[in-house]
This record gives sequence, structure tokens and C-alpha cells, in this order.
Amino acid sequence: MGQPDIEEGKTLFRNVCGQCHARNMKDRLTGPALGGSKDRWADYPREDLYRWIRNSSALIAEGHPKATELWNEWKPTVMQSNPNLTDDEIESILLYVSGVYEGTYGVAATDQVAVAPETTGRRSSNLFYYLIFGFLVILAVLLTQILGNLQYLTDSQQGLEPRTPKPLLSVLTSKGFVGFILFALIVLAGYTTINNGIHLNRQQGYSPQQPIKYSHATHAGLHQIDCQYCHDGARRSKHAIIPAVNTCMNCHRAIKVGSQYGTAEITKIFAAIGYDPNSDLYIEEYDQLPENEIKRIYTTWMASQYISENSILDPKGELLVEDQWQGLVSALTSETKPQIPGPIEWVRVHNLPDHVFFSHAQHVTVGEVECQTCHGTVEEMEVVKQISPLSMGWCVNCHRETEVQFAGNNYYESYRKYHEEMEAGVRTTVTVEEIGGIECQKCHY
Repeated sequence: MGQPDIEEGKTLFRNVCGQCHARNMKDRLTGPALGGSKDRWADYPREDLYRWIRNSSALIAEGHPKATELWNEWKPTVMQSNPNLTDDEIESILLYVSGVYEGTYGVAATDQVAVAPETTGRRSSNLFYYLIFGFLVILAVLLTQILGNLQYLTDSQQGLEPRTPKPLLSVLTSKGFVGFILFALIVLAGYTTINNGIHLNRQQGYSPQQPIKYSHATHAGLHQIDCQYCHDGARRSKHAIIPAVNTCMNCHRAIKVGSQYGTAEITKIFAAIGYDPNSDLYIEEYDQLPENEIKRIYTTWMASQYISENSILDPKGELLVEDQWQGLVSALTSETKPQIPGPIEWVRVHNLPDHVFFSHAQHVTVGEVECQTCHGTVEEMEVVKQISPLSMGWCVNCHRETEVQFAGNNYYESYRKYHEEMEAGVRTTVTVEEIGGIECQKCHY
């Protein structure tokens, strides 16, 4: 067997284990704390631990003592199977788990990311420029009148026939003045059109309310669920994707009542996919059920949870259940989706123009860019908002300043010239710009 690699173990933990097990290896989450796992399995052959990680259900079915003990403690929660993990990969995960648990591997240091600062400056109001323009027009008209009067006085003093100053109306209707006004209007219209075009689809600070009150602070912050567990498209495709309800159910089949909103929000997930929390079963032909039957199922669940906390369903509880049901219907139905069953209509927060190509995989997997670089400290947000402007200038500046992570990244092996220059000490860094990161066709083709 080869040597386990703690960095590989970290990656595998995030992709395989991190959705159910706490990242500090000390707290219980959907699954038990993993710190000290090797010690707890020390009385059994190491192969038993490998088999447990690959397929816990099979080991439980065999009646293995340790597997049975864990099952009795955590049922009905079942650990997902990982049949493709090799012994070396499992050892790498265990090495990472031990390192974090014992404090020999610095999570705080290695997980630290560079977060783009929020832009605090605001664009100056265009009203200021309009006022200056109006002032200059008035000043030009007044100067024209003053020059006409001065010319009249000069002609009188020199004995010449004085030219009567043109009245203000004549000045305002003259070809020169009208031509100047038309030219200024064309410039102003062009500026306004281009400026509005530049800001098309920019919505920095946009923070819409979602149909379900999903807290990233709770999921990504408190419970440290990795971003790519839910948004798994970020590492392999152009889009980060919004997770399907099936992903939510991986945890919420076990966690049925929220710490902040109780049954109000999680029940919306159950109603969208057709899961009956009363019986712990998915409902057959759920999309064919009439709404009154759907209401009976989920109001029964809400009422049972209220009774478990308050002993009886009093008038206050009845009102609470009805309010939660109305909130559920409002969240899961719309003009385009009249029925409760079906996908949740989340409100999009980040949206680039159609003429812009952006690949999450290229940045996340190849460039190894942390999510927070563009999206801010999402793990601290109750309601997600757009932090970065997502403008072309913002992207270009990032590509000019960001250093490419050449070390250990096989994707950049083809840039032999830069590798040789770095080895020779000619250069110390390579930016995204230097490998073609600001070429027009990279984003517009």
C-alpha cells in the first residue's frame, strides 16, 4: 500500500464525508464526530474499518459488533456507500481526520481564503453633471449678451454706426446655438446609452427573499457544509447549479425540524418532493394528490410537532399550523407553477449577460479559486446577496492581479517558458493576464 497523502485526504473528505460529518472532527452532525475513529475501531482488523466506510449497510447486515453498535445509536440515518474508495484513499482521509482532530493539521491556516473587499464607494449622481451643463449653457448665453452690449458701446465711442445687440430670443433661436444644443444632446444621449449598457445586469447588493428561508450562515457557517456539496456543478461544468430537493433530503430526512423556524421551512422541502415525515416514506403518485389531501398530510405533521412541545394543540397552535400551511402554499406555487409538487422556484441572485462566457469549473477546479473570492463570505449570510459588481473591468483587473498557481497544477505544465524562467529566477510569478486571461475571445466568442 502506498503512503497516504493528507492533502488528498482533505479533498476526499470535502467531497465524500463533509456533507454529514463536522469539519472540526469533534462535533456531532448528521453523522458522528470522526475524530478518534481509528481508536474506536482498534479492536477490529483495519479491513473492517475499510469495509464500514465503503458499505456500512453490508457490515450491519453481517452482524458486525461495531457496525451494529453504531447502527443502534444512529438509525435510521444510513451512511452513504463509497465502494470506489481505495485503501490508500481511505487512509488519506483518516490521516486528514487525525491531523485536524489532534491539531497537527491547521484547518484555520489552510482553509483561509482571500475575500474580495466590498465596494464602499458609490457612483456620483448624474444630477451633478446635469447641473454643471445647465450652468454652462446659461453662462454662455449671458456672455453672448455681454459681448453684444460691449460691441455696441465700442461702436458708439468710435463714431461707427452701432450694431444693436441681438435680443435673447434671437440668440436662443440662432443656428449656432441650436446646433450646439443638438450636438450636446447627442453627446449626452450617447453617454447615457453607453453608461446604461455598461451597467446592464449589474445588481451589486441585490438580496432577494427566497421561497424558503435558507440560511447559508447555518449550513455553510455553523455546520460547515462545503459549498460544492450543494453546488456540485461548480467543479465540473460552466454552471454552479442550484441543488435539487433530493440534495436537501440527504440531510433533512434525518433533520426534520429547524433550529430557527421549526417546521415552517423544512416542511416546504418535504411538500415539494412528496416526502411524508409522519411515516418517513415518499408518497406514491404524489403529483396526482388533490391539495386537500396534501394539506392533511403536512398540517398533521406540523400539529404533531407542536403537540410534542406543548402537550396539546391549543388555539395558538391551530393558528400557527394554518399560517405555516399558507406560507407553504405561497412559497411553492405561482402563476407559472399552480401545483405544490415540483421544483422549488428559487430566485436567481447572480446573473451575467448572455454575451459573456464564464466557466465555474475553469476557475474552481483549474484555477483553484475559492468561492468567497467572488461571492464574499457567504457562510456568514442569512440571506445571500451579490457582493462583487461582476463587471468586465472587475474581471479584467482580477486577471491582471491574480497569480496563477503553477505549483502542483498539471494543467499549466504546457507553459514551459514560464516554468523555466521561474526556475532560473527571471520571474517569481505568472498572472492570468500573461497566459491570455484578458484576450477578448476568452469571454466573448
